[in-house]
Amino acid sequence: MISANNVTYRVGKKALFEDVNIKFTEGNCYGLIGANGAGKSTFLKILSGQLDTTNGEIFITPGQRLSVLEQDHFKYDDYTVLDLVIMGNERLYQIMKEKDAIYAKEDFTDEDGIRASELEAEFAEMDGWEAESNAASLLNGLGIDTSLHYALMKDLNGNEKVKILLAKALFGNPDILLLDEPTNHLDLDAIAWLEDFLIDFENTVIVVSHDRYFLNKVCTHTADIDYGKIQLYAGNYDFWYESSQLLQKQMKEANKKKEEKIKELQEFISRFSANASKSKQATARKRALEKIELDEIRPSSRKYPYIDFRPDREIGNEVLTVEHLSKTINGVKVLDDISFIVGHDDKIAFVGGNELAKTTLFRILMGEIEPDEGTYKWGVTTSQTYFPKDNTAEFDNDLTIADWLTGYSPVKDVTYVRGFLGRMLFAGEDGVKKVRVLSGGEKVRCLLSKMMISGANCLILDEPTNHLDMESITALNNGLIKFSGVELFACHDHQFVQTTANRIMEILPNGTMIDKITTYDEYLASDEMARKRTVYSKTDDDED
Repeated sequence: MISANNVTYRVGKKALFEDVNIKFTEGNCYGLIGANGAGKSTFLKILSGQLDTTNGEIFITPGQRLSVLEQDHFKYDDYTVLDLVIMGNERLYQIMKEKDAIYAKEDFTDEDGIRASELEAEFAEMDGWEAESNAASLLNGLGIDTSLHYALMKDLNGNEKVKILLAKALFGNPDILLLDEPTNHLDLDAIAWLEDFLIDFENTVIVVSHDRYFLNKVCTHTADIDYGKIQLYAGNYDFWYESSQLLQKQMKEANKKKEEKIKELQEFISRFSANASKSKQATARKRALEKIELDEIRPSSRKYPYIDFRPDREIGNEVLTVEHLSKTINGVKVLDDISFIVGHDDKIAFVGGNELAKTTLFRILMGEIEPDEGTYKWGVTTSQTYFPKDNTAEFDNDLTIADWLTGYSPVKDVTYVRGFLGRMLFAGEDGVKKVRVLSGGEKVRCLLSKMMISGANCLILDEPTNHLDMESITALNNGLIKFSGVELFACHDHQFVQTTANRIMEILPNGTMIDKITTYDEYLASDEMARKRTVYSKTDDDED
């Protein structure tokens, strides 16, 4: 068990949390939610001891081991993958290293033998003999191939490092598990594996995530941070949303009845307070009026942007034709003879673990890079706008937000441009902020403003939900559902894909593709094993 007792945390004069009391118990998974800036990550750091409270204390049941998902992808570059995962259980890793050092001695003494015997007993008690196989099982479940288990961390890419740090946090059955955005940069297969792992996990989990489907799947409770307080709800994200909305509605209705009663009493007092025969009744009503208190209903700190893509022209029947497209990157064929035709009603989700292939295809379709072989052709009625996965180049300048967006606007009127910025929560002086210093979420909202202002009828989006809070993801999700044009997108948010796409394309590890007109859930249910067999079959054919 882990609990916060009267916890206050201040940054300067501002109290981020004040007098927070909450208990997280064994066997439950708690989703920690709140708007960007509400303090979700900060609260996890307070629970883990990385930050000290201003007042109050954190209590952990004595003897329990706490594990945290780390965010520094370069901290362990000189460690092998398996060693790093086993380091998730620090005591077990220390025992293994001390044993190795003793057995490596040339002058092995009796004292060394006694110490080695003690370590071996503790090692066996901690299931040490299964440590490597357990670590390998976690890595394989997250999609890290066995061939990489003895590689150095510095030789792996960013997505692989994310998965390995997650395996480190999960290793060794910790008593308390703190996970900050564990699904970021995971492919959908890895997210599904993590969901199953946490559902079966018997200890305490506290998780921050912007993935609504993930929270609904794994959470038994929801802890909502709003205005420096944390309210605990039994149930998953959807249950929290329905409960909180119902509570707000009930409070408003109760206040409305109280206001009507107040008005009625005030009118009586006003009419009869000077009337001697009615003075006692007026006095009684004054007392009743003094006892009525309206419930304080603070508006939520959550803010939803307004995302609405409106194409300038209707799209024709000929949208996009791709024929025999192939591309090799750094000696690896990421696209192998890809062909497909896009219709005017298509909303296509590109799924699967082949991240580079999806980004490469999008960049080819936007004319940023050339294919090695094959062709593509956009219809004459189409216009395209692109959300890149890596937006670094877009913001490598000293323009203000308003000037940056004006550069992409067909109308150079400042009021027109600021209207789009206002919809995306850039109000007032925000327009003069330099784009270079924006946060990840602010940059994403800028790019979405650019896409809206373009009036394009074909949207290409490569992982648009990265860095967005739950409210912005919901707004973008709804905006794409309403959009009347064509969409090609890659996204790791299950609910986003399920509610938006009517066609699924998966680029397999060997560069070939599966193309199905279906929803994402139907695709997973009907074709999961078939698509795996396709991969193995193709691989075997290539070897032959």
